[in-house]
Amino acid sequence: MSLVLIDTDIASFIFKGSDYADPYLPLLSSQELALSFMTVAELFQWAILRQWGDRRLAQLEQYLSNYLVIPVDQTLCRQWAQVRVEQQSAGRSISPQDAWIAATALRHDLPLVTHNIKDFLGIFNLRLLTP
Repeated sequence: MSLVLIDTDIASFIFKGSDYADPYLPLLSSQELALSFMTVAELFQWAILRQWGDRRLAQLEQYLSNYLVIPVDQTLCRQWAQVRVEQQSAGRSISPQDAWIAATALRHDLPLVTHNIKDFLGIFNLRLLTP
């Protein structure tokens, strides 16, 4: 069993029980799953924006307890800056959120499973897992 980082979209698909998760489930089975702190923040933002009640927020918290959540540290901050500068220098844009997720994968040498591959193309040494 190896550790795999999953992007916010995949975590959301799984939480909602969406059919979009189906192609990714074989990639994730028998793997230890991790989330960037940024994914956790994005999922809570999504829930608060949609004015979820306490019961639904508790369900999200329970769901998140199934993952290893990778926190931020100084080395990760430096990796984030590197990702942003490299992408900007190459004429590619990357959102701060996606840069945090990519930096997390790079910092910990983890493959990233995402539905939005185009958001991460061209990032040096980033390993993307796709169905």
